[in-house]
Amino acid sequence: MKILVTGAAGFIGMHTSEVLLARGDEVVGLDNLNDYYDPQLKHDRLARLTQHPAFRFVKLDVADRAGMERLFAEESFDRVIHLAAQAGVRYSLQNPHAYVDSNLVGFINILEGCRHNKVQHLVYASSSSVYGGNAKMPFSEHDSVDHPVSLYAATKKANELMAHTYSHLYGLPTTGLRFFTVYGPWGRPDMALFLFTKAILEGRPIDVFNHGKMKRDFTYIDDIVQGVIRTLDRTAEPDPAFNPLQPDPGRSSAPYRVFNIGNHDPVELMSFIEAIEDAVGARAEKNFLPMQDGDVPATYADTAELNACTGFVPATSVRDGVWRFVRWYRAYHGM
Repeated sequence: MKILVTGAAGFIGMHTSEVLLARGDEVVGLDNLNDYYDPQLKHDRLARLTQHPAFRFVKLDVADRAGMERLFAEESFDRVIHLAAQAGVRYSLQNPHAYVDSNLVGFINILEGCRHNKVQHLVYASSSSVYGGNAKMPFSEHDSVDHPVSLYAATKKANELMAHTYSHLYGLPTTGLRFFTVYGPWGRPDMALFLFTKAILEGRPIDVFNHGKMKRDFTYIDDIVQGVIRTLDRTAEPDPAFNPLQPDPGRSSAPYRVFNIGNHDPVELMSFIEAIEDAVGARAEKNFLPMQDGDVPATYADTAELNACTGFVPATSVRDGVWRFVRWYRAYHGM
């Protein structure tokens, strides 16, 4: 198939593109290579992809309406994996307009491109952040997600609503994937694993928020990619059992789905830090701080729906995943 992967120079985008290319798909990778974090890491990820003859890179911002219209019209994509977004909960407190431009304007450009050019299936990145103030664990797609606690989360919830509208009005099959704390080699420098590893190796203290009383459903990148591609290959269909008298947030009479994609095994933050310390071979000096605005104390994915639809089963333990990351980090930085 000919597949558009937006955010192809990003963490999940690079890994997903590599697996698609390995199985014989043609991939057009789009990215704007912005400076939210060091663009050199994005260029280095991209260099891995451009070696492949079936990969082509397009530098373009998804918020560029005219550019996106041309791209879709010229390329005739079979399917689209939309991963480009302004990421990060904390940054949304500082620069909210970046989230509107990328996550809302950019997403409507994706939807319009898919609608007008007969794309067979759109798979897009949502986030566990949509669960916001929910306290019932594990988080289920059948639960209401109407109480976001950050603008980032609100834009991801909006993406799901926008996708449903296009599935209902135009029959566009869409699937949203609610990612749960993805980590692994080539990961984002603003994520805890990268920050902690860098600080410990440099002999600096690490900031531990909510005094370490946090749990995260850390999900290794290879497991995430498996889930993304399995989802791509199973086009969303209407649910014949959908009941409009008792509407279930996780189902629809339109060809629309949302799935949690996580490890289904939340880990205490202090245990995660211990795994990093063991992999690095040094103890961290810890600076305990209160909870940050927009953050949540715990995430925990119910992945039964994704498993039932695609057979998705995460296979990587946190200790193994952290060890692989630290090995990559040392090699990448020549340490």
